[in-house]
Amino acid sequence: MTGTPRSLDQETFNRLRRLYIIALGAIALSLLASQILIRQYLNDQENDSYVVNVAGRQRMLSQKLTKEALLLSHTQNPQISKNLSDSLEHTLARWTNAHQLLQLGDESQDFLVNNSPEITAMFEQIDPDFKKVVEATQNLLFLKSSNSADSAALSEQLQLIETNANDFLIKMDQIVNQYDHEAKEKVSDLQRLELLITLFTLLVLVGEFLIIFWPSAKAMKASIHELMDAEKKAVQMAKNADLLSQSKEKSVRELQALSKAMDQTLLFARITPEGYITHFGERFSRLYKAQKFNVNAKISDVLSTQENEQLTIDRIIAENKKAGWEGEFKTTAQTGEDIWLDVSMIPFNSSEDKSELILICLDITKRKEYMHQVEQLTKESFEEKMHQQKVISRQIIENQENEQNRIAKDIHDGIGQMLTGLKYLLESVDTTDPEKAEVKIIKLKELTSNIIKGVRTATFNLTPPELKDYGIVPALTELTQELSKLTGKDIVLFNKTEFSQRMDSLIEINLYRITQEAINNAIKYAESSHIIVTVSHSPTILSIIVDDNGKGFDKSKLKSKPDEEGGMGLTFMRERVKYISGRLFINSSPNEGTKVTINLPLT
Repeated sequence: MTGTPRSLDQETFNRLRRLYIIALGAIALSLLASQILIRQYLNDQENDSYVVNVAGRQRMLSQKLTKEALLLSHTQNPQISKNLSDSLEHTLARWTNAHQLLQLGDESQDFLVNNSPEITAMFEQIDPDFKKVVEATQNLLFLKSSNSADSAALSEQLQLIETNANDFLIKMDQIVNQYDHEAKEKVSDLQRLELLITLFTLLVLVGEFLIIFWPSAKAMKASIHELMDAEKKAVQMAKNADLLSQSKEKSVRELQALSKAMDQTLLFARITPEGYITHFGERFSRLYKAQKFNVNAKISDVLSTQENEQLTIDRIIAENKKAGWEGEFKTTAQTGEDIWLDVSMIPFNSSEDKSELILICLDITKRKEYMHQVEQLTKESFEEKMHQQKVISRQIIENQENEQNRIAKDIHDGIGQMLTGLKYLLESVDTTDPEKAEVKIIKLKELTSNIIKGVRTATFNLTPPELKDYGIVPALTELTQELSKLTGKDIVLFNKTEFSQRMDSLIEINLYRITQEAINNAIKYAESSHIIVTVSHSPTILSIIVDDNGKGFDKSKLKSKPDEEGGMGLTFMRERVKYISGRLFINSSPNEGTKVTINLPLT
C-alpha cells in the first residue's frame, strides 16, 4: 500500500517533465522562427532602403543633368564651357550607372535587386525616355566640343533633354512610390506573421501554466509548509539546548576577539594614570622595536628617547587622565627615527575597580611627510607665480609707456605739425587777393582732411569707434581692412554665420585685442601673404579663427611661461581669454602656417 503512491508520484513527475520539455521546445522554436523571419526582413529592409535611396538619387541626378545641360548650352566662355562639359559627363555617367544598378544590382557591393513585375514593367516604360536623354546629352556634348555648333542644333538637343527628363522624373516618382508601397506590404506581412507566432507562444505558455506549473506549485506549497513546520521545531529545540552555553561563551569570545584585533590592527596600549605600562600591543612593539622592556616602564620612556618629548607626554597624561585627550605629538624611536602619532586617550575602569587609561594611536608619519611636501610645493608654486606676475606687470608697464610714447609721437610729429601748418596757412590767407586765397583754401581743405585722417588713425589704434557703436564683427572688419591697406597683405574677414549679437563691452574689447594680437603676430613673424579671419557661432559658442599661410613654427619650442626675453604676447592673449572665460587653441607646424582659435561661451 505504501509503494503505490510513490510510484504514481514518480510517474506523474516524469510525465510533467516531458510536457515541460515539449513546451519549452515549442517556445524555443517559435522564438527562433520569429528571429529568423525578423532577421530576413531586416536584411530585405536594408536592401529596400538602399534601393529607395538610389531611386531618389536618380531623380536628383536627372534634375542636375537638365540644369547643367541648360547652363552648357548658353555659356560662351571656353573655360566655363569645358568645366560644365566635364561635370555633365560625370553626372551622365552617375545617372546611367544608377539606372543600371536599380535594374541589375551590383554583386561587388552586395546589392541584389529583386524587382517585382510591376516595377520591371515601369522600368520598361521609362527606358525610352532614359535613352533619349542619354542620346541628346551626348549629342549636346559633341556639338559643344566642336567649334562649328550652331544655336539651333543646341536648342533642339536641349529641348529633347528637358522634355524626356521631365517624363523620366514623373515616371521615376511612380517607381519610388511603388518601392515604398511594396516595402509597406512586407511590413504588414511580417506583422501578421509576428502576431500569429505571438499568439502561438501565448497559447503554449497558458497550457504550460495550467498543465505543469499549477500542479507543481500546489505540490511545492505543501512541501514548503511541511519543511517550515519541521524547521520551526528544530530551531526551537536548538534554541532551548544552546541558549545557556551561548550566553556564557559569547562574552568570552567577544573580549578575546576584540583584544586580539586591537593588538594586531591598532597601536594599542593600557597605562596607569601615572603613565606606567600595563599592556603594550604587538603593533606598538614592532613599530618602536620594544620587544623587551620592564613591565613597569613609563610609556614616555618607551615612545621617545628625547627628554623634551618625554616631558610633553608625561604632561599630557597628568593633565588629561580624568577627562581624556585627543591630539598629535612627535616621538623619537630608539633607532632615531621620527614617528608622529595621532592619539586618543580614554579613561577606563577595570573589573578590579582600578583606573586605567587606554591609548589608541595611529601612525601618521607618512601623512605628515606628505603634508610637508605639499607645503613645500605650494610655496614653490606661489614663488613661481609671483615671479611670473612680476614679469607680466613689468611688461604691461613697458607696453603702456611704449603706447603712450607712440601716441605722443603720432600727435607731435603728425597732427601737431599739421595743426601748426594749418595755423600758418590761415594767417597767410589774403582776402584782398581772391586767386591766392582760393589756392590757400584748397590747401587748407587738404590739410584739414589729413588732420582728420590722423586723428581717426590715432583713435582707431586706441579703441575703434566701431567696437563701441556696432559690435565686434564691424570692428574686426574695419581692423582687417585698415591692416590690409597698411601692410599690403591680403587680410580678409568672413562672417560665416552672420553673427551680430552684442556682448558686454569688456568681453568685446578683450576679443578685439586677442584677435588684433593674433593678426599682428601673423604679420610680424609668420611672413605670410594671406590672413583669413573667420567668425562663426552656434547657440552656445562664438568662435573666431585667425588662419595664415606663413612659415609656421614648432609648438614644442613655444615658451610655456613668459620671461625677460619675451613670450608676453601669447601670455597676454591667454590672460585675456581666461578673463572672459574662453578657450585659446594654437595649431602650427613648420612651413604649414598657423591657426589660432578663440572659443567663447555665449550662455
